[in-house]
Amino acid sequence: MTTTKRNVARQLWELLEPIHAVTYFSPEPLAAFKAAGFRGFWMGYFAGRAAPLGEIGADVVHALFYNFTPERVGRALPDAWSHASPQAALLARRDGSTAALHRIMRDHADPRDIDRAAELASRIAFAQPPEGRPLFAANRSLAEPTEPLARLWHAATLLREHRGDGHVAALLAAGIGGRESHVFHALSSGTPPEVYTVARDFSEEEWARHLRSLQIKGLANADGLTDNGRHVKQEIEHRTDALTSEGLTTLTEPEQDELLVLLYPMARAVVEAGDIPLDSPMGLNLRAITSA
Repeated sequence: MTTTKRNVARQLWELLEPIHAVTYFSPEPLAAFKAAGFRGFWMGYFAGRAAPLGEIGADVVHALFYNFTPERVGRALPDAWSHASPQAALLARRDGSTAALHRIMRDHADPRDIDRAAELASRIAFAQPPEGRPLFAANRSLAEPTEPLARLWHAATLLREHRGDGHVAALLAAGIGGRESHVFHALSSGTPPEVYTVARDFSEEEWARHLRSLQIKGLANADGLTDNGRHVKQEIEHRTDALTSEGLTTLTEPEQDELLVLLYPMARAVVEAGDIPLDSPMGLNLRAITSA
């Protein structure tokens, strides 16, 4: 991989997001959530991601996660905590995710590279400001693992939630609602609406309603995003990148480039393992990782 100075914050997200995302798709964490007592994919998802906040209820999680329906969240929380504790969810996601990464990385990453990548990524993660970032702050309060792959996954999770908190702030500032943001991104990326039907419970009626809202705002038309819509989307992404950049200053530029080079084969191995669907609401072009 050839690194550039175009946008280190975005490159880092593109490479760390797949490492974090095994939590939601790989068989090892899914089995760990089931073994802990959580029932079904969505209960495991919401319990695992919300667990750093404690025995939290649906209203707060709906607000923080931003883009799910209240009904979807309410079917999982707070009922999940009657099946297993937040601590059980934390152990399931950490140990299951680490097991998945061990399987995937076995033939694709030198242990010394994993250790070094974990060190550098952790330095960035713990240098990020917590103010206004509730999901990041909750995850940052957890004990940092010492095993290298677990430490790398933890750093990826911290940076992912830090970026997510900042992205929500950027969307809010631009006047883009949580459910509306899916339609907005789909028009920008070309992701088929059908992906959101399954992954985010969209009906044709709700999709059409949010599309109409974007049209009224002058952000979309019958052909997709308008010029103004593309400008607003670009500004949201630029603001999101800027809000994630402060922690990067803890590394020198050569260290930043070193981390990107170390992470590339790891991210590629995760994508090529096939656990994570290539089309999803994550907002990341996974195909670009394998074609780079």
